[in-house]
Amino acid sequence: MTNHIVLFEPQIPANTGNIARTCAATNAPLHLIEPLGFSTDDKHLKRAGLDYWHDVNITYHKDLAAFLAHLGDKKLHLITKFANQVYSDETFNDDRDHYFMFGKETTGLPEDFMRDNQEKCLRIPMNDEHVRSLNLSNTVALVVYEALRQQSFPNLELQHHYDHDKLD
Repeated sequence: MTNHIVLFEPQIPANTGNIARTCAATNAPLHLIEPLGFSTDDKHLKRAGLDYWHDVNITYHKDLAAFLAHLGDKKLHLITKFANQVYSDETFNDDRDHYFMFGKETTGLPEDFMRDNQEKCLRIPMNDEHVRSLNLSNTVALVVYEALRQQSFPNLELQHHYDHDKLD
């Protein structure tokens, strides 16, 4: 089972760089749905994820339709503030690959797409009166680590021991 991160038309290079770092840390493939709001050669993108960019399995998709063709019948979750179901109430430890799609920073996911797929929509609880949205890279980290927690953190180091560990 693999957790995939899908970014729909990301616009801010530093967010995508930080998300690439999270993908490297969690062994999560990254899917970028074009058009992107930046070049993947952007210095801010590279600075945010420079040491990790080569460790991430990245797939580019020409548009949403191309991604959906690639997805087939795999499990898709749409992360949006407009969902009724909380992300942590979903079951992710079912031995399936999970694809978590996040919208662009300014407008999120396309409204028609979300309405057509309401059963796939998940939200992170927050105070909508004071905050419009959470930072995209923080949102990705919250969701992927909840999935990994439910899956008992497969292939991740749960303890680390240094030669001169000060915690012993």
